[in-house]
Amino acid sequence: MSQENPPKPAAKPKPAPKKNAPANESRRSFFSWMSLAWVSFTASMLAAGTATARFMFPNVLFEPPSTFRAGRPEELQVGVVDERFKDGFGVWLVREEGGIYALSTTCTHLGCTPNWLSAEQKFKCPCHGSGFYKTGINFEGPAPRPLERYAISLAEDGQIVVDKSRKFQEEKDQWTLPGAYLEL
Repeated sequence: MSQENPPKPAAKPKPAPKKNAPANESRRSFFSWMSLAWVSFTASMLAAGTATARFMFPNVLFEPPSTFRAGRPEELQVGVVDERFKDGFGVWLVREEGGIYALSTTCTHLGCTPNWLSAEQKFKCPCHGSGFYKTGINFEGPAPRPLERYAISLAEDGQIVVDKSRKFQEEKDQWTLPGAYLEL
């Protein structure tokens, strides 16, 4: 018997290596990173553009004009506080027998807005209880001084003109100055 070498099983053919397989994967990876980079760049440029546009158009505080017309003197009743301009302009108009004056609606303690109590004939601040007579003089609470008056005059057409840019303080004896009181 001869020793023959048993036949070797046929070797399995090795699959042919895929050509450019690693190159395709790296190319795909490269393009996915590049697309992510472009998306990030575009987003950052949009954010920068938006911030620049926002800077070019800042918030603007629209305030009412400092000078306004408040109607004719005959529209105001003697002894009555006119509250028509309290919310829009921050002014009370008070007519007396001899004339008219314009009071600020800002409490001299901490800047709250007092309310007119017609039954008690006084202004009462809801924040800390300061009380003011109809003339604006403080008489109770922590308010350190009277309410301020605004300049008031009569226009050529007969209407009352209130100028909030000019204030008069009683403690500085300014209520007697021209413009603090409109004599009729």
